[in-house]
Amino acid sequence: MAGIGVQLNKIFDKHTLTSSLYGIGFSFVYTIAPMLVVIGCLFAMYRVLGFDEVGYLERETFSTSILYIFIFSLLTSAPFNSVLSKYQTDRIYEQRYEDIRPCIYVGILSNLTLSSLLAIPFYIYEAIVGQVEIYYVFTTYMAYLGLTLTFSTMVYNSILKQYKKITLYFVCCMVLTFLLSVLFRFLLQFSVTYSMLLAIAIGFLLIAALELSNVLRYFPTNSYNYKGVLQYYRKFWQLIASNFLYTLGLFVHNFVFWTTPSNLVVRNTYICNQSYDMASCLAMFTNISASVLFISRVEMHFHDRYKEYTEAVIGGKLDSIEKAKKRMFRGLSSQLLSLAHIQFIVSVIVYLIAIVILPIMGFAGMIMEIYPQLAVGYFISFLMYSELLFLYYFDDLKGAVLNGVIFAGVTLAGSIIAANLSALWYGVGFTTAAFLAFTFSYFRLRWIEKNLDSHVFCRGTVLRQVYDDMPDAVVYNAYKK
Repeated sequence: MAGIGVQLNKIFDKHTLTSSLYGIGFSFVYTIAPMLVVIGCLFAMYRVLGFDEVGYLERETFSTSILYIFIFSLLTSAPFNSVLSKYQTDRIYEQRYEDIRPCIYVGILSNLTLSSLLAIPFYIYEAIVGQVEIYYVFTTYMAYLGLTLTFSTMVYNSILKQYKKITLYFVCCMVLTFLLSVLFRFLLQFSVTYSMLLAIAIGFLLIAALELSNVLRYFPTNSYNYKGVLQYYRKFWQLIASNFLYTLGLFVHNFVFWTTPSNLVVRNTYICNQSYDMASCLAMFTNISASVLFISRVEMHFHDRYKEYTEAVIGGKLDSIEKAKKRMFRGLSSQLLSLAHIQFIVSVIVYLIAIVILPIMGFAGMIMEIYPQLAVGYFISFLMYSELLFLYYFDDLKGAVLNGVIFAGVTLAGSIIAANLSALWYGVGFTTAAFLAFTFSYFRLRWIEKNLDSHVFCRGTVLRQVYDDMPDAVVYNAYKK
């Protein structure tokens, strides 16, 4: 995200209202706009193709299919994306660009293998038990693989700072998706739901293909060093575990409520809880701006102080290292506090608007009872994720894994207990987990601050280690001639 940070610095340095609004819009467009474009495309197809007129069973089959595609593509891509991102960043730093292609190929193969191992048995079950037509099941499977590939290839493009192209790919492909759905429905006379599903599958696969071709264009050579990528999987397994556990924590409370009596079972295959799922979706969008604010604040302020510290460690004096360290942690505290203040104001405003507008749009009853508690939970969880990224900054992978264990574990246990409470408290398990993980990460960062010197100079590798004859004992004597 360094590219965004540099451009945001240029925008906000003008210190005018217009530039501030432009900066907020800029960061919004290049961070969360792709996801909103997909949602906008779905709503457009709903309205134009007449989704409301479709039979209940067919409508729910489509809705749950899309729900599963989004949730499980995120879960299956989460373990690999973080470690592949680190591998690519390290190789670019070492200017070993020929190692990037093996990383891309291994990443895609790993991602598709895991995704297929989970998906194929489920879709066979859907075809046999749910008696869903084979062509419909296969198209759903392709849409799932398309979105999984999209998330996977998006990582490589993000590191290359190709945010404009990513947004452009999503916009163009979703426009094409909408047009294809209209064509399938009104010209080829496909059913409404299959027209939408087939168009979405083509759209996701096309985005993934464009993203993949773009990143391969940057790295034309291939070192065939596939073993090096696999060794990163083993070496940084904690990175894989922490990222997966965080993503699991975001959805495991939904899985718990899918098993409650208020759930909905579709074709003996799909299971969901419409009220809880919709409330959690709305709560997530209430706080989605946290990612934009985090990028704006951290990339604009913290990154430079982190860079100053690492440069001081390599070639600075002791007092320079101490001063740089203090400035870095003051900056970290300041950015976290600032993020909490601004996000709180934004969330309160969005929450109040949601309370007024959502009932008018038809979201009422149990959804609005569950929504407030989950809105608080997502507010804390996004702040916690910012702390998790700071742990990555300081290479504290053990702390990151413990954070994930607390978040996912307490969410699971808390949600099981909360499922027996009234609807108003359904989200208390998720909120408690986010708060405990946030608290743990906060004290973990304080611990890092106190022990950073021993970590960097005793356990870390500041200088490259080589096997050679021992140098002269006074080699570091600056006064020796």
